[in-house]
Amino acid sequence: MRNRRVQEPIVGITHNQLEQLSIVEAIDLLPIDEIIKPGDRVVITPNWVKSKPPYTATVVGPQTLQKLIQYIKAKNPASVVVATGSGGDDTLKVFQEVGYDKIIQQENVEFIDLNYGPYTELVLEHNIIKSTKINKLLQETDVLISFTQLKQHEEATVSASIKNIALGWPPAEVHGFPKKKLGIHEDLHGFIAAISKKVPIDLAIVSLDKTMIGTGPSNGKAVNTEGLVIAATDPVAADAIGARLLGFLPQAVQYIYQLYKEGIGEADPKKMMIKGLTLEEAEKLFSKAAYGEEIVLDDNNVIKNIHGSQ
Repeated sequence: MRNRRVQEPIVGITHNQLEQLSIVEAIDLLPIDEIIKPGDRVVITPNWVKSKPPYTATVVGPQTLQKLIQYIKAKNPASVVVATGSGGDDTLKVFQEVGYDKIIQQENVEFIDLNYGPYTELVLEHNIIKSTKINKLLQETDVLISFTQLKQHEEATVSASIKNIALGWPPAEVHGFPKKKLGIHEDLHGFIAAISKKVPIDLAIVSLDKTMIGTGPSNGKAVNTEGLVIAATDPVAADAIGARLLGFLPQAVQYIYQLYKEGIGEADPKKMMIKGLTLEEAEKLFSKAAYGEEIVLDDNNVIKNIHGSQ
């Protein structure tokens, strides 16, 4: 498959009272004109896992998705497509009940339900699922954007930009609802890594405006950290930073560590270019909102190494 548009692991971390503004600020910290070019076919995959309100931290906010669409349209792409396949509910149910249908209509962009075809076959490096059907939109995509909330997850440990694509693209028509029929969840971390090697994410956006702790993907507690956002050129870097805010170093999330070890992305913050907030500032903001006190992994501007301090 094609390479990511920007290989360097650049991460923007921003905090604004409005999530919509914070996302724009985070993207602007990246070399966005190298990622989205005039004439591109840009695909946004938002997290629409289940038909629940955005304040529950289950799905992304419609207004923020609209702001993202508007930002991308200003870069003069040939087309903008919103495409995802829900695993918890029928995608059209999420589409209509949460209010995404109004946004798609207002912005006049295309919507594709990835739970259905037409398909192409995607060969995977996975012990159980050797290949999967996947919507042929993948072959027509110049730029892929993953937009999701950060969540603790009962099987994936952390759900962020990588898992959003790895479970949003495989079709439920083939894998069943909630995509467990053919073996994805028998080796979930391995499957997420396998998809990630074949489906490059050019822009990873992870919002902590509403973060799910406890147990995700849809039954945890929502933490309100207004307008805290991570955006990155490297999805492994984005998710590794998100994981740190939840208290996990890379090896605590098997697929992040596997992708890092195989050179697919960067999980060591010391080797990333981090712009905007420092890790310490982000960790303080999130932990104060989530737990009522400041808990940091990376204090006094000293970032722990890949395996921590012990």
